[in-house]
Amino acid sequence: MCGIAGIVGRGSVNQSLYEALTVLQHRGQDAAGIVTCNEGRLHQRKSTGLVRDVFSAIDMQQLTGNMGIAHCRYPTAGSSGSDLAQPFYVNSPYGISLAHNGNLVNAEPLRRELREHDLRHLNTDSDSEVLLNIFAKELQTEQRVRPEAGDVFKAVEGVHRRCVGAYAVVAMIAEHGIVGFRDPNGIRPLVYGKRTTADGDEYLFASESVALNVLGFEFIADVAPGEAVYITSDGTVHSQQCAENPQLRPCIFEHVYLARPDSIMDGVSVYKARLRQGEALAAKIRQLWPDHDIDVVIPVPDTSRVAAQVLAYDLNVKFREGLMKNRYIGRTFIMPGQTERRKSVRRKLNTIELEFKGKNVMLVDDSIVRGTTCKQIIQMARDAGANRVYFASAAPAVIFPNVYGIDMAAAEELIAYNRSVEEVCQQIGADWLVYQELEDLVKCSREGNADIKEFDCSVFDGRYITGGVDQAYLDRLAAERADDVKQKREQSVRSGDKHIVGLHNAAS
Repeated sequence: MCGIAGIVGRGSVNQSLYEALTVLQHRGQDAAGIVTCNEGRLHQRKSTGLVRDVFSAIDMQQLTGNMGIAHCRYPTAGSSGSDLAQPFYVNSPYGISLAHNGNLVNAEPLRRELREHDLRHLNTDSDSEVLLNIFAKELQTEQRVRPEAGDVFKAVEGVHRRCVGAYAVVAMIAEHGIVGFRDPNGIRPLVYGKRTTADGDEYLFASESVALNVLGFEFIADVAPGEAVYITSDGTVHSQQCAENPQLRPCIFEHVYLARPDSIMDGVSVYKARLRQGEALAAKIRQLWPDHDIDVVIPVPDTSRVAAQVLAYDLNVKFREGLMKNRYIGRTFIMPGQTERRKSVRRKLNTIELEFKGKNVMLVDDSIVRGTTCKQIIQMARDAGANRVYFASAAPAVIFPNVYGIDMAAAEELIAYNRSVEEVCQQIGADWLVYQELEDLVKCSREGNADIKEFDCSVFDGRYITGGVDQAYLDRLAAERADDVKQKREQSVRSGDKHIVGLHNAAS
């Protein structure tokens, strides 16, 4: 779940790319990077850390050019370090920089193909570098001095033939243009829009529509599943469907947690979807517990707030903000390592005791993954004097790992794995626990766009829509994502991390 952006402008695009990344910062807090193109020369800055920490005033001055792409990284199976900060770059053909959100499930066999048959060198263990080299190899096939739109589309067709998994991509071809494309299932989001300046039209690709709004771009469309949109450096827009059998099957967890509520994805308002999640959850509570004794509903900030407000209203119960958030602490879900997540909960949240003391409290969260956060919050509620503590999840039980770019732990680290609702309730220390029904969650999202016939719900139902996922793959993924492995990896990165500065016309 990374954030990506790309701009073809009429003037300098560095500041707009920076602002796009700040708007998309919720999608990744591990690393950030920008590459711009100025008269054929590429300029790059990328490193670990938040957007505001990676780019200094001097860095921004050096990122010259009217075309560029940007990325904020969220670590999954790979290590978190500046060697994996994006965008990635290859000098042949043309000089291509690429930023990717998602995950390839066939990255390992593709690495072998690239090394043994395509004779291309890979410098990291990132699947994004694999995707870049596949795209570069396919684009090189035509052997033109200057690529045409048709050549770019053929290259994307080659990517779709060879790559399996989730990918939303922006790729910049030095001097020539930027292409944005999504996998044939449209699992990860990508939109594009236009703003008109005195010098002409400018175009922006972004992971979420909120970036268009904030930067003053008019929404044109979501990039369709399998589609490629190529915008040349002079602002000419080309688009073509590049997949044989595209189907819109977006990740439903975007609506639960990943996306900002002010975004619209594939025609679905994230805010409205979360409103409906609260309504459906309230209906289930009324059915299971018509004579409930809930005194107050309190959201776990921030993602669950919308659902919690509606739930309280429908149950005719007070809604209160009983947990205050320190907004300078990162999202605990995306922090590597269980120890760091535990530390961050207490740093991140503080209780308002008046809203808890002597009351039966219903806490509402967007989901329960490992159970680390909710267990501590429930204890905090008890420490603040709550009489009884109930817990509601706006999503169903997460019982399967995610393979499409979200770091949901190995199955054994998911608290609901091989446990009943009652057992999870006991584990987190709640007096009562209720989950959303999957059928209801799907209805909440589909109501925003009836044309979406199916969502990727793999973390809830274990159905991996791309294929290519077997038990051997899941076992390997579990080994890579185990918290003890991540902690060792983080220690190694901290001991040897280096900033990456400067990229011009030579290979990185």
